[in-house]
Amino acid sequence: MAAVVSIGRWNSWIRTVLPFVRGTKILEIGHGPGHLQRLLQEQNYCSIGLDESTQMIRLAKHRLEKTDRQAIKLVRGLAQALPFPEAEFDSVISTFPSDYIFDPDTLSGIHRVLRGDGRFILVPAAWIVGRKLLDRAAAWLFRITGETPRNIREVIGKRAVEPLKQAGFNVEVRELEIQASSVMVILATKS
Repeated sequence: MAAVVSIGRWNSWIRTVLPFVRGTKILEIGHGPGHLQRLLQEQNYCSIGLDESTQMIRLAKHRLEKTDRQAIKLVRGLAQALPFPEAEFDSVISTFPSDYIFDPDTLSGIHRVLRGDGRFILVPAAWIVGRKLLDRAAAWLFRITGETPRNIREVIGKRAVEPLKQAGFNVEVRELEIQASSVMVILATKS
């Protein structure tokens, strides 16, 4: 479904996190079907994926078994109760998560599991900005659902930036232009 809604740009959108990754030990929260886990493994990161859904874990395992890489490390659990020790990860990543990511318990848990100079990389939204017919049709659908760039910026500003600051992060918001679309990337570094 994500590939259809994004007009095939979904994987490009999740790739936007890669230049911002710090260190080698990575936690992905809400790994879904494992697209980013596969990319991380291909780049030789030591990655662990956490998801609440057993169905998503099954899909991700199937995708990762095809990679011939390191052992598959997927954990079933809740983001609000991360089952990892303190200062375990260099980077924590979440792409297109649900509302659970903004829960104070989730944010304090992310802060806890990150190392001293660790970074939380969040991709909360993307939207189509191209001028081709299919791009304009997709942008129109986004507008109908109320997901205009202006609305997204306002919601993310209120729901993400302030809670991240309250959880002890320095926050930087970037918008990257990729394949006739705009991808919002939030970089939250431990204060």
